[in-house]
This record gives sequence, structure tokens and C-alpha cells, in this order.
Amino acid sequence: MAHSGDIKIGQLKVVGESDANYLISLIRTIPDFPKQGILFRDFIPALSDSRGLGILLDAMEKTLPVPVDQFDLVAGLEARGFLIGPQLAAKTGKGFLAIRKEGKLPPETLSQEYSLEYGNARIEIEKSCIQPGQRVLVVDDLIATGGSAQAAARLIEQAGGQVAGFSFVMELNGLKGREALGSYPASSLLNMPA
Repeated sequence: MAHSGDIKIGQLKVVGESDANYLISLIRTIPDFPKQGILFRDFIPALSDSRGLGILLDAMEKTLPVPVDQFDLVAGLEARGFLIGPQLAAKTGKGFLAIRKEGKLPPETLSQEYSLEYGNARIEIEKSCIQPGQRVLVVDDLIATGGSAQAAARLIEQAGGQVAGFSFVMELNGLKGREALGSYPASSLLNMPA
């Protein structure tokens, strides 16, 4: 797959070099998507490969930014956070919280706008989806500028929950996404240039 040579193992090393390199080989890089100048990093091929999926989930569980007893729910951001979030929730014995794109939930939602590298978007959660004080681990495929992660944190806190940390598959270097998270604990398996 194109550009896999610029992907750095990072915390993925917990599964060993052979498995880490195998997972990296499954990640696609698509130039100029969704707009000119953007390199779209796609881990979806890893999900259709049973070995790749196993490596991914094992690594996510082993590199959690906080111990399992320090969160109550796993939240996944639509859409790719939905692919790994429920599986990680099941592996850790937790429930799953869906953070949806605008307009996908029935009324009585909390909403938050954020900026992307290439525009603006809005995410929502159901108003009563979090019990006061519940600790939530946020999972997504990628951290770039940190805009969607920050918006998720604001939603969780607005709903009365606490953000336990963030877990990402990939992190784009140079866009200061991790800095945008402030003091929240965070982990990512892979690092690559934006």
C-alpha cells in the first residue's frame, strides 16, 4: 500500500515487530482525499483481515491510556470509532456510548461543533446517555488537529461525565492534536506525518 514506509510503530510495538509491521502493511494511504493536499489514512483493510483485526484490538487493549478500572464506558466517534469502540468495550467489560454526527439521533441531544483540517462539523450524544460521574474512554481511528476529540470531551462533560482518556489507532504528527487534548491521558498505536 502506498506510503506505508512513513508510518512509525509507536506504541504498537507492544504486539511485537512482526505483528506491528503486518498491521502497518494493511493501512492504505489515499492522496488528495477528501480534498487536494490531504493524505487520507485508512485502517479499514485491517478490519477485513482476521489477523490484522486481532492485532489491532490486542494492541488497543494493551496500550490503554488508563487502567481498565479507571473508566466505565467506551465512547466511539462516528464513523470509524464505531468499528473499534464496541469491540474494545466488550474486551474490557464496559458499555459503549455512540458519539454521532449531527442529525442522526432523536431529539433531546447535546451538540458540539468542531473544526477539521478541511472544514467544520458537529457531533451529538443523547442527553441522558451518561450517568453523573461516569468515566468515559474516548476511542477513534485518528487524531489530527484534535478538534473532534475536544468536542467529544466537551459533550461528555456537559452530560455530567468525566473524560478518563483517549485511545487512537493513528496520530498525525505536526497538527498538534495531542496538545489540543491538554492534560487528558492519551495513547496512539501509530504515528505518521500529516
